[in-house]
Amino acid sequence: MTLIKAQFQPGIDKQTSTYGAEGKWVDSKNVRFRTGLPEKIGGWEKVVNKNIAGVVRGIKAWVSNTGVRYVALGTDRKLYVYSEGIFFDITPLRRSNVGLTNPFTTTSGSAIVTVADNSHGFAVGDFVIFKNFSAVGGLDMNNEFEVKSVVNGNSFTVQHTSNASSSVSGGGGSGNLDGLIPVGTNVSTFGFGWSVGAWQGTGRAWNTPSSTSTVALDATYWSLDTFGEDLLCVRNNDKIYRWDLSAGTGTRAAAISGAPERSRLTLVSSPDRHIFLFGTEVTIGNATTQDDLFLRFSSQEDFNTWAPASTNTAGTFRIQDGSKIMSAVRSRGSILVWTDTALHSLNNIGPPFIFGLSQIGANCGAVSPNSVVDVNGVTFWMSQTAFYMFDGAIKKLPCTVQDFVFDDIDGTAQGQVAAAVNTDFNEVTWFYPTNNSNFLNKSVTYNYLENVWYTNEGFARTGWIDRGVYGAPYAPKYNPTTLPNNEVIMGVTAGSSVLYAHEAGFNDDGAAMECEITSGDFDIQEGDEVFLCNRVLPDFKTLTGNADVRVRFANYPASTNTRDFTSTVTGTTKFFSVRGRGRQANLKISADAVNDNWRFGTIRMDIKPDGRR
Repeated sequence: MTLIKAQFQPGIDKQTSTYGAEGKWVDSKNVRFRTGLPEKIGGWEKVVNKNIAGVVRGIKAWVSNTGVRYVALGTDRKLYVYSEGIFFDITPLRRSNVGLTNPFTTTSGSAIVTVADNSHGFAVGDFVIFKNFSAVGGLDMNNEFEVKSVVNGNSFTVQHTSNASSSVSGGGGSGNLDGLIPVGTNVSTFGFGWSVGAWQGTGRAWNTPSSTSTVALDATYWSLDTFGEDLLCVRNNDKIYRWDLSAGTGTRAAAISGAPERSRLTLVSSPDRHIFLFGTEVTIGNATTQDDLFLRFSSQEDFNTWAPASTNTAGTFRIQDGSKIMSAVRSRGSILVWTDTALHSLNNIGPPFIFGLSQIGANCGAVSPNSVVDVNGVTFWMSQTAFYMFDGAIKKLPCTVQDFVFDDIDGTAQGQVAAAVNTDFNEVTWFYPTNNSNFLNKSVTYNYLENVWYTNEGFARTGWIDRGVYGAPYAPKYNPTTLPNNEVIMGVTAGSSVLYAHEAGFNDDGAAMECEITSGDFDIQEGDEVFLCNRVLPDFKTLTGNADVRVRFANYPASTNTRDFTSTVTGTTKFFSVRGRGRQANLKISADAVNDNWRFGTIRMDIKPDGRR
């Protein structure tokens, strides 16, 4: 009998066939590589047992001047701040303390309430708050509601949690209404109707809108940054809002006076503290002049002065390459700006121009606003067809899973791609949507220290903040069918996010976390003889609990009559017996019990020749 050792290179290789990937790993789930060895990733647990409304697509952590930690989370429906175990709703208002008299109409036995509000401007899904009204039809209306339907421009309906005890036409006395900013959209879509194609396109009847389109409409996202201890927020194609931390968590963010009305992104330069707005208005206050390639910066240390003048340091630029500005980050003393096709750099050059804009590269644009991360002055990003890094020069990253990712990414929803940094494990991860998925549902990770790639089926987060402000990475997960429970919102519909702390134990929020890794086929000896394997000797660097080791034998790459042998091993298992026969084999390591944890080493098989048939 002869003992042979199967050795595998670190990382996942999906660029070749399973047989062609001899000596490599080809598939993984909830597994990472560290110093060349595969291991189960760290687990996660809820930060707090509350779900917030909507899908988070903007997250920022910072510390106040008094040392209090905060996390801002922008969703398609609201804007929240988390601190000390509590989520606070700081969503800006578009209408505040609007006086209404006897606006409610109820029907006995029904929870639907009609609200009279002239020129209300609300749409289905928007949020309204009623204050200081008297009970009507046995219902207390002093609460927050989601708009259920729009009757006309002067009335809408909401749904109470109880049925009215009587029918009332116009009741509730005098009170006030607050209207939150309009809700966005949780999915990316193609635009249809007017203005998405050439006038009177081929195949359409006269004076009819388009029913097909190549124009992608972005899902709602937020761009968040801090100005001192205050929070600056831009929801795509909306105003810039400021949350004054000193006013307390009971205060909402408010639009900045004198700033543009519509922008795509915001960022604060360091250390000079100019506020940048990207994809903003050419004429301040005129939303129709929004230009997706136009950027402007405020006067230094001044969020109210945006028009350039000889007496301030405000300024503007227009980028030429691309169709829209996609992302921007601070890096190496400059601001890097991506369009959908190119990368540019903004550098402070002093008066009179303050900043200089230069193009660094072309054909290397960012796929989404949140697809870029900076790690100690080196930036990594996903484009529409590849991964890149910039460390003073733009480099396309060789990727052993490139076709697997980009052949399956959804072209409509790719603007939702979110990047994450986990510096403790030297990882950059991109969460992305697969074909026909409206939401992020897979991830791909690059270990930039060891230069290896690995994929993860089903592991998805819509945002990420690395360890720093908090002792562990924080990341939100979206569930489109779960109701939010953080605050009382009557008539609220499904779709909520929960915030997790990662690298916490080895479980999925207390439940078992499935993990597995599969190797490519490897020849037994040179593959020219059929061998019989009697024993398998697994070797684990770390093994807590159990792990299942499966060895599959076959004679040819296309064989369908494979022979599988699986054994559950522990830290004391020396070997397990098999009767495997074949020219080649592959290996799978898996675990699916609570608190299981492992780090694989290698494997040996006890073989002898069994003929050439």
